[in-house]
Order: sequence, then C-alpha cells, then structure tokens
Amino acid sequence: MPSPSTPDVAAGRLSAGEIAEAFCDLHPPMSAHEAHTAAARCYFCHDAPCMDACPTTIDVPLFIRQIMTGTPEAAARTIFAQNILGGMCARVCPTENLCEEACVRETAEHEPVQIGRLQRYATDALMAKGGHPFVRAAETGKRVAVVGAGPAGLACAHRLAMKGHKVEIFDARPLGGGLNEYGIAAYKAPDDFAQKELKWLLKIGGIVMSHGRKLGHDITLGELQEGFDAVFLGLGLGAVNDLALEGAHPGLAHAVDWIAALRQSKDKTDIKVGQNVVVIGGGMTAVDAAVQAKLLGARSSTIVYRRDKAAMSASLYEQDLAATKGVTILYNAVPRAISANSITVARTATKDGKLVTTGEETILPADQVLVAIGQALGSTPEVLRFEGGKIAVTGAGRTSLAGIWAGGDCATGGDDLTVTAVAEGRDAAEDIHTNLMGGA
Repeated sequence: MPSPSTPDVAAGRLSAGEIAEAFCDLHPPMSAHEAHTAAARCYFCHDAPCMDACPTTIDVPLFIRQIMTGTPEAAARTIFAQNILGGMCARVCPTENLCEEACVRETAEHEPVQIGRLQRYATDALMAKGGHPFVRAAETGKRVAVVGAGPAGLACAHRLAMKGHKVEIFDARPLGGGLNEYGIAAYKAPDDFAQKELKWLLKIGGIVMSHGRKLGHDITLGELQEGFDAVFLGLGLGAVNDLALEGAHPGLAHAVDWIAALRQSKDKTDIKVGQNVVVIGGGMTAVDAAVQAKLLGARSSTIVYRRDKAAMSASLYEQDLAATKGVTILYNAVPRAISANSITVARTATKDGKLVTTGEETILPADQVLVAIGQALGSTPEVLRFEGGKIAVTGAGRTSLAGIWAGGDCATGGDDLTVTAVAEGRDAAEDIHTNLMGGA
C-alpha cells in the first residue's frame, strides 16, 4: 500500500470483465419497434426547426418519415447525403443543444423526438449491409491533399472523391479518425466504431491514406502546393493549454493524452487511475475524463470548474450524466496550489461581470490530476493568416492563400463540435470542386 504522502495511481483496479461492463454502450441501439414508435411522435413540421438547428442541415423530418415507412436504409441515405459521419454524430452530437432542443415536442412537452437515437438506428441499418450509398463521378484528373484525418478532413475527402477527384489524406497518427478515434469517451462509441466507420467511408474509392506524415515535420505546405491542385487543412487542435500552479504532482497529466491512451488500450486494464481523481476544466473533455476515471475504479472523481453550472461549456445533459456516474462537480472553484497528494482550490464568485475569489479555500485529496482547460492550434505554416489563434478563413473555408482551404477546430468560425467539423469539411469540398472545375 502506498504511504499517506504517496499518490495512489494504479492500473487494473477492476477486472477486464468489470471494465467491459462499465464501458458498455451509453445508449443501446433501438429495436425496429422502438424506432417506429419514436418516429411516430414527429410532427413533420413544414418549417423543420430541427433541420435548421443541425449544422449539417440533415432533412430530419424526411429521414424520420422514412423510418416510419419501414425504409431505414433510405433514411440513412438522406442522412449521409448531408453528413457522411452521421453514424458517429448520432452517438456523440449534443443533440440536447441542437436538433432536439429545437424540436416542437420539446417546446410543448419537454420531451423531444429522439432524433439522435433514430439517426443511429438508420445509419447502423445501412452500414450493417456493408455497401456504400454513393458512387464516384468520372475521374477529373485533379488531385487534392487533405491534411488531418479527423471529421473535417474525412468529410472533405469523401465529398471530393464523390466528385471524381483523387484525394490523399496525410495524418500524423497511426490511425485515422482524429477526435473520433482518440478524443471522445470510449463508452460513447464502443466496439471500435470509429475505425469501422472510417473503413466504410473509404469504400467510396479514390482516397489514399498516408499515416505518420505530420505537416511541418514530414511534409511541408509548399510541397503539397507543388504536388496537388488544392489543399485542405483539417489539423484539429494539436496543442494543449498548461496549468500554472504552485508545487508539483507526479500524477499531473493532460486529460486529452490520458483519454487517447485509454482509447487505444485493448481492454483498459493497463490504464492507470488514481483513487482520488481531480479534473480541471468545464468542457466535454473534462466530463469524459472524470466519468471514465470513475468507470475505471477511482474511489472519487471530481471536476473543478471556475464558474457556475450555467456557464459550463459541457451541456447540462453531460453534467447530469457525470453526476449519475458518481462524479462530483465543484463549481466556482479555481486551482491555486498542488502537492504530491492534494490540490488546493480557491472559491470564486461573479461580481459586476468579473470572476473574483472569495477568500475561501478548499483542499481536495488528489492522487491524479487531469488538466482539461482547452487546446490550441500548435505548429502551423506561418504564411497563413491567423485570427484568435486559429487559421483565418472566409466563405467555405478559404484561407489567405489561394488554393488552400481549412476547416474544423483549426479554423475560425467553428464551435469545436464533430458535426460542425463535418459541415465545414463538406462545404469546403464543394468550394474546392467548383474552383478546380473552373467556377468562380
């Protein structure tokens, strides 16, 4: 047993079987009967506020009607026509803040149509058949480089391949998928779904994956400009923000790195977790880290967030989910100092619109401290114009350099959601195609 002054961080607190049960599917798939019953609740509104609330503008009433008529594969084609990563988005989208929040049933009854689960029902049905709903157009002879195999890059590459262009995706990591593979909670997309979806997407043809190729290290932007007719940058956010604290802690780590290691683990029994885990931050990464620490056997898992519940960027649904999994959220608290087995936080309040400390402090036991206070762009070509720490874009992702587009988390204008990244990659692809074929 560790001494009282030694952090208790260990792997294998639970057996492989216990971990597998803890990390089972967060929302089990619907049966055909459940889907039909859920679809029957839709009003099929003529103005479709749910469609307007979807960043990829999926025709929600149409695909729900198609489910009602017993044609889920047709519903899936409706979804994939707008969002080729509709299967993953059905699992990870904050639908409670998007389409379902806009649902008229939500306004009238506070119980929206289960759009996200219906979308999963449809997309799973088509993907299970193994085929692909789209075919490539005739070859154009044009070549496009896509940097980053995350949601934006994959959506862009797929749409360009559909148009008949040849696409090569360059990604620094050994597996494609970006955030979907390395960043989201394992219980949201179990059974290696990110890789299954990627392999299915590549069935469109015309796309080559080049792994271990990092922009600025293994390949330069100039080389891409010379070798391809257009370039799309879907780099994501590769750097992480550090936490400046007095003291030191051997269990201090970035939450994104810890989650990435967890996602790549075969059975998660090798992932070290503390008895008392503290996560600093208020976004989805903080929630995902805190919940997964609890699922791995942590005795306590606490999120420390500097403002109140309403200001937290993680949705109320996700905050409530964390609570049901045994996570404590300490609002209005900021870390002040750290030691080998504890963290001191100062309580805060908002006065005249400004965050101030109240003078009250709390000491929390902490064997492991995971930092989730945001990410940054990291190393990118200096020849591009930047705005607010991101690549500046106009229109459908056009950067300051002709022939180069960008989208997703690395570019201005997004809201760091998978579904938004998909929309930006798709729209950039359409603009690239128009440009390559001689349009304005």
